[in-house]
Amino acid sequence: MNPKKKIIITTALTGAITVPTQTPHLPWTIERLAEDAALCAEAGSAVIHVHARDQQTGAPSSDMEVYGAILKAIKERTDVVICTSTGGSFAMTPAERVRVVPTWKPELASCNMGSLNFSFHPIARRYQDEDYQFSWEKQWLEGSEDAIFPNTFRSIKHFVNEMKKAGTRPEFEVYDVGHLYNLDFLIKEGVVEKPLWIQFVMGVLGGIRATLYDLTHMLETANRLFGPENFNWSVIGAGYPHQFNMGVAAITMGGHARVGLEDNIFLRRGVLARNHELVEKIARIAGEFEREPATPAEVREFLGLKGLENVGF
Repeated sequence: MNPKKKIIITTALTGAITVPTQTPHLPWTIERLAEDAALCAEAGSAVIHVHARDQQTGAPSSDMEVYGAILKAIKERTDVVICTSTGGSFAMTPAERVRVVPTWKPELASCNMGSLNFSFHPIARRYQDEDYQFSWEKQWLEGSEDAIFPNTFRSIKHFVNEMKKAGTRPEFEVYDVGHLYNLDFLIKEGVVEKPLWIQFVMGVLGGIRATLYDLTHMLETANRLFGPENFNWSVIGAGYPHQFNMGVAAITMGGHARVGLEDNIFLRRGVLARNHELVEKIARIAGEFEREPATPAEVREFLGLKGLENVGF
């Protein structure tokens, strides 16, 4: 795969932030997640990022049976690379979050590189009590104001070691410049090995902002620490219009992009999106810059993944 000509589009289908009240298009049942994954694959997404949700209420879940059912259902529909979340949610323990790796042995899994107050409490201001579809949603949103998303050096080391044992490639999620220094430290400690697959997470309240200046700063820091030949990168822009602003920046700067309802619910201002519509839009923009969506097979070769035949689901 020539990364100058191809772009890896990742779709984060549901996440743990967006609540059902925000959009009727948020998939959280097994069937809807599998259907969305297949539609996104058809639209050009080679990687699908997966969180589990409670099948009755849509609340974030660490239930391994539900997780496994989601993974199997997606695998039955499409050959995309599945990236499981070990971020889970701030309400889960690190042990709950990492359990998906030894249980289901995915090809790719997120690995968060530092602790932060990952907050999305301003979303709650948009709704009145009677607006909420489920009783857990308001408390969930407001509670993030005083919640720490813990990713200590000890837990990161444990996560990486579990991924090594499972043959799972880590996708390093960096929310701020200090997280790159954390990654550099773990390389020097012999915990993490190059080459790296890094995702710059921009625009989360508690992390770095989603601006071109900040993306350039993150990229230049990574180049200085690791050497440009030792990593590839993707970008997340949290919220609208950041998802597309940062995506366009990544397209023009030689990086890759993530879209999806985990990070942004709008196709354009005031218009709620479906996951595959977000993929179609970023793929169309990439095409204007002569970068075509990479296929799952190309991504597997490019990132050195173990292959769909070697997962545990």
